[in-house]
Amino acid sequence: MSTETQEGDDLEERVANFLRRNFPQIQMHGGSAAIQHIDRETGEVHIQLGGACSGCGISPMTIQAIKSRMVKEIPEITKVHAGTGMGGGGGGMSPSFPGETVDDGDDDDEGPQAPF
Repeated sequence: MSTETQEGDDLEERVANFLRRNFPQIQMHGGSAAIQHIDRETGEVHIQLGGACSGCGISPMTIQAIKSRMVKEIPEITKVHAGTGMGGGGGGMSPSFPGETVDDGDDDDEGPQAPF
């Protein structure tokens, strides 16, 4: 497994593989997930959920799961920004989640699970 060999496209490839591998439910339910931007200096990644994810009531849980799992699996990623493209930033909930752990440090917690 080459996680540290290439800085450039390897990181983008690992993020794309992460989305394909961990969230096939997004595609099965008519949604999509696309990488919008990766800032390798800050470790921030911007993900756009589309298709059926736009307007879906469980999108916030999907976004939280992406945030929680991605920062654990890909060490270079420190912060995940995700949105559904609904009205310039979403409803009342911020789609941006910091990469740091905010609860008791239990490594088994992967955030809320989407019910699919």
